[in-house]
Amino acid sequence: MADSDSPTSAMIFAAGFGTRMGVLTRDRPKPLIEVAGRTLLDRAIEIAAAEAGRIVVNAHYLSDQIATHLLGRGIRVMVEKPDILDTGGGLRAAMPELGEGPVFTLNPDVIWTGSNPMAQLKTKWRAADMQALLLLIPVDMALGRVGSGDFSMDDSGRLTRGGDLIYSGAQITKTGELAQIPEGAFSLNRLWDTQIADGTLFGTIHAGGWCDVGYPEAILLAEGMLSDG
Repeated sequence: MADSDSPTSAMIFAAGFGTRMGVLTRDRPKPLIEVAGRTLLDRAIEIAAAEAGRIVVNAHYLSDQIATHLLGRGIRVMVEKPDILDTGGGLRAAMPELGEGPVFTLNPDVIWTGSNPMAQLKTKWRAADMQALLLLIPVDMALGRVGSGDFSMDDSGRLTRGGDLIYSGAQITKTGELAQIPEGAFSLNRLWDTQIADGTLFGTIHAGGWCDVGYPEAILLAEGMLSDG
């Protein structure tokens, strides 16, 4: 059963430069790249909206295109300027819009099949024990992934660094610890390292397919995965 202190808001990280996409992001932000006829951003919004009543999207690179794309859809766009804030700084800046309590966060440059990742996280979330719950992919099941694993998970679900599991781009996280970091721009990895030391970073495995759309060739991989169901 889902914990009573479950998130009702979601943050979608759409501020990055998408440099690995080469010419595809020369004149558009990465979240507006299409896979099988739909933008990455629209796919992420559909996933988030299944579990979150409030959605915030951050933007920086070609932010006017993202704002125009979402105009009239009831989604708050937080434009980061003059500098990009990274995931941690971006989430902290969005807190007045997201509200109190734990939140979902989602990277849009991923294609999913199977169960909704937000629903999977919500089912496993335990606010009493967890500061964050990451949705994970076994590295040998990570389509389009370049590189080694990120985490290991013990029998209780607690995470440590190194191993054969990768972060999928979806999580539930509490936000109180964000205020303790002095820098304006920082990665959520800062929080994860603290949570690992405290034993409050947990993981669960995604039930379904996953493809990292991080470079142009991965678009075809993702479309193939979708066509295979």
